[in-house]
Amino acid sequence: MPSVSIYNQEGKVTGDMQLSDTHFGVKINPVVVHEALLTQQANRRRPVANTKTRGEVRGGGKKPWKQKGTGRARQGSIRSPQWVGGGVVFGPTSERNFARKINKKTKQKALFMALSDKVTNERLVVLESFTPAQPKTKFMATLVTKLPVVRSALYVMPVSNPSLVRMARNLKNVHVVTVQSVNLEDVLRAGTVVFEKDAVAAFEKTFKTTA
Repeated sequence: MPSVSIYNQEGKVTGDMQLSDTHFGVKINPVVVHEALLTQQANRRRPVANTKTRGEVRGGGKKPWKQKGTGRARQGSIRSPQWVGGGVVFGPTSERNFARKINKKTKQKALFMALSDKVTNERLVVLESFTPAQPKTKFMATLVTKLPVVRSALYVMPVSNPSLVRMARNLKNVHVVTVQSVNLEDVLRAGTVVFEKDAVAAFEKTFKTTA
């Protein structure tokens, strides 16, 4: 079973914790992780670019000039694609759907793989408890400096705590989530994942039936 160090809020090691092999000791398959990440990003994507076809562009109902006798090429509408201000052929539309599907168990397996990689590379730590004197950003910033955090931290709490969220809101290198909100992209982006001690058991319980 994988083991990680437990830290107190002063940054001192107070012990070790054994983690579940099912959640934190999974063999890593980069292909599965990549596929799950692409699916998550694609499902979040929303179509922004939108163009109009010749039938959607306002105007152009009258034939520009008569069919024959002018010496010019025949035209039926000034909103045809070859005209400036005309419709666009095969352009992007807001009706596009980027959604992708992935098996639920595969998606969760990819999350376990990402967490297992953090454990292997000593980028996952357990925090014994965090009881700041006041719910202020400076206390969260101080905590991060005392823990072995590399670049940025994903702080995982067992249940929702609005005070912690507010404390980290203005910190670019700290992102606070609950165990139900942990997702693959956040884990991969974070340099270090910080679990509250109670959050570890809560995480394992949350994904127990699909592990």
